[in-house]
Amino acid sequence: MPFVKLHQKCDDCGSSDALSYNDNGSSYCFACAKFTPSEAPYEPVVDLKEKVVPTVGFDRSLFSEPYRGFPDRGLTAVTLAKFNVVQKADNVHFGYHDEDGDLVAVKTRYPDKTFKISGDWKKAAMYGQHLFPRGGQYITVVEGEFDALCADQMFGGKYPVVSIRNGAHGAAADCRKAYDFLDNFDNIIFCFDNDDHGRAAAVECADIFGGKARIYQHGKHKDACDYLVNGDKDDFVKRWWAAKTYTPDGMTMIGELREELKTPLEEAEVRYPYKGLDDMTYGIRPAELVTICAGSGLGKSTFMRELVFSILGQTTERIGLAFLEETPSRTARGLIGLQLNKPIHIPNCDYSPEEVDRVFDMLNLDDRVVLWEAWGSNQIENVLARFRYQAKVLGVRYIILDHISILVSDQSNGDERKALDEIMTKLGMFCQEMQISMFVVSHLKRPEGKGHEDGAYTSLGQLRGSAAIAQLSDMVLGLERNAQAEDEMVRNTTNVRVLKNRYSGQTGPATSLMYNKDTGRLVEIIT
Repeated sequence: MPFVKLHQKCDDCGSSDALSYNDNGSSYCFACAKFTPSEAPYEPVVDLKEKVVPTVGFDRSLFSEPYRGFPDRGLTAVTLAKFNVVQKADNVHFGYHDEDGDLVAVKTRYPDKTFKISGDWKKAAMYGQHLFPRGGQYITVVEGEFDALCADQMFGGKYPVVSIRNGAHGAAADCRKAYDFLDNFDNIIFCFDNDDHGRAAAVECADIFGGKARIYQHGKHKDACDYLVNGDKDDFVKRWWAAKTYTPDGMTMIGELREELKTPLEEAEVRYPYKGLDDMTYGIRPAELVTICAGSGLGKSTFMRELVFSILGQTTERIGLAFLEETPSRTARGLIGLQLNKPIHIPNCDYSPEEVDRVFDMLNLDDRVVLWEAWGSNQIENVLARFRYQAKVLGVRYIILDHISILVSDQSNGDERKALDEIMTKLGMFCQEMQISMFVVSHLKRPEGKGHEDGAYTSLGQLRGSAAIAQLSDMVLGLERNAQAEDEMVRNTTNVRVLKNRYSGQTGPATSLMYNKDTGRLVEIIT
């Protein structure tokens, strides 16, 4: 069916020369893609037998068939002829070309939506790639052959459209293979399906091309086919023009923060239990990784229990406790004892069952604290799997890990520094991913001269594997105590030093805490 009158005015879109008339009286506008049938019943047919290229491996006679439109999809014969698509016996055949434009393979789509490949698939380029060999300003990459046809028709053939070959799962591989081709265009718009797989594939492909890439944001429709079938061409094109340049994760233009910066920061909702420490740190924030360090036997676990107790009193959130050197029962006794002001972890402590019930009921503890049972492996992958379960399934927002050295010993293979670097990196990424506040206990190396048990100051350089912990922690707190002092008050006084403070930058002595052996509590000394 040849065109007999070309370059006519289209009354629908206003184009002065995009409308062409066929010999049967039907017409097609190459600007707005509107096909107008003749008054006599007639299915538009375009016979382009001359486009057939002999190719080994598939039936080349397929493309000697006339090209007919798909009225149910809103696709015209002109569009199908352009992309080499024919229908025979309810099967749809898509012609694939190589990078030189030669027809090398056919993908056949059966009525049950299964596919068969014939020909040399390895040589096949992106679907439609042969139509746009010279590059240009824009190219759109879609997820399927029909989407390419529909998008091209809605564009009126003005802007190049290609499809990946194997669906969302193979999108990145197809884009890498076609990198040189796609890179010839100034703007690459990824218009994949509006579902989880399509959105993820669009981001993965956009990462390959950086600042050239844009990601199409769908409205109520799933793909280009849906827009065409539902008569929403204008919405499709409008959204295409509105597609924003892709920005990789972690990059933000400062202009996007203008309005946010106009509002002063609010104080953290959850505070540290001791005023001197809280004044320097400005409270506890989500996604922070905080390391608590001290010498052996200097009260790290006691300090951590005080922290847990304080969080429980300020929030209704769940807390996960991994005190790896004690049983869940010992951890629970230490925690309940804080509220009772009694060291119920010590034999023959005077307390009643009613007092325990009162603590549980007051703090609604039954399902708020997740304790660690013994497990077989402390490999970081196993530990993170349990942390992730707590966060995603149980809703835990705070995690206490006491202590990290046990994880190191389980996977160091003789290289403690490398193991610590890996562990701290993964813990930090986990905190960011899940927006979890995590507190990690770490031991210190023995300093030269006076030891920590004699009251030596703590420093970042004393951390085991100091580079990893110091660099990857958002905050580092050091606990100092002269456990050998003759004076009982000095012997029971813990000094808290801020060694690193990424949030405010304030470091140095923060506060002093007195241990009461009768209550098991650490109480701040107010001067």
